[in-house]
Amino acid sequence: MRVAVAAAVAALAAGSLAGCKAQGAQNGQAGRPGKSIPASAAASSPSAASGSRPAGEPTVRPAARPVIASGSSGDRVRELQARLRQLGLFGRNPTGYYGTVTAAAVRTFQSGHGLAGTGQVTTTTWARLRALTQPPSRTAMYPPTANPAAELDARCLTGRVLCVSKTSRTLSWVVDGKVRSAMDVRFGAQYTPTREGTFRVNFKSRHHVSTIYHTAMPYAMFFSGGQAVHYSSDFAARGYAGASHGCVNVRDIGKISALFDQVRTGDKVVIHW
Repeated sequence: MRVAVAAAVAALAAGSLAGCKAQGAQNGQAGRPGKSIPASAAASSPSAASGSRPAGEPTVRPAARPVIASGSSGDRVRELQARLRQLGLFGRNPTGYYGTVTAAAVRTFQSGHGLAGTGQVTTTTWARLRALTQPPSRTAMYPPTANPAAELDARCLTGRVLCVSKTSRTLSWVVDGKVRSAMDVRFGAQYTPTREGTFRVNFKSRHHVSTIYHTAMPYAMFFSGGQAVHYSSDFAARGYAGASHGCVNVRDIGKISALFDQVRTGDKVVIHW
């Protein structure tokens, strides 16, 4: 009798162990045969999915994609810069390149109008900027000089004048107070400075070569000793990284060529800060 009872207890114990293994295989559905949860359903469950978002955690939305991005270039960037310039936020003429200066101007605009100061032009930023500005003219987008031309010196308001500003590094060809053309210029270095004052064009030479430095000075218009307004291929190639030996260098050969044909001997030259 005792042997029979022991055998019965052993059988019940074996059944319990088998049921534990089955429970693990059936995801806790013990006592419910044929009701196992498919693996695909378990994987799709929010509580089972790896990296699931806890309840109450805010949804992180991706940043707005810029419509004009930093590092880009072209007409749209010129328009952006021209519009920012209308608001006094871009202190130079449009260049067509979206660099650090443009990004800083965009950031300032955004901060002043309740927008995230990213420095990137999003759809919202672009719409707000366009609403607050006028469509820029082609001249505003493609100005004749890299820097805004300076206000005309009082000596440049009468007659025919080559009005040269060292502050803005521009030359304005002025006739009776009206600017006919403008161009970028550079000047002499520390030990060969360009003289300031009022002069007259005393000599013109279309294909001039310097007798001192033996370098070409095309479209030279001399106004003070050996100093002249002329085209410089070095200025065209290196920009403001270089300097002249005292002359007023022009880097746009088309503009200096046209200017050379208009300027007469005796026309006034004013060089000022």
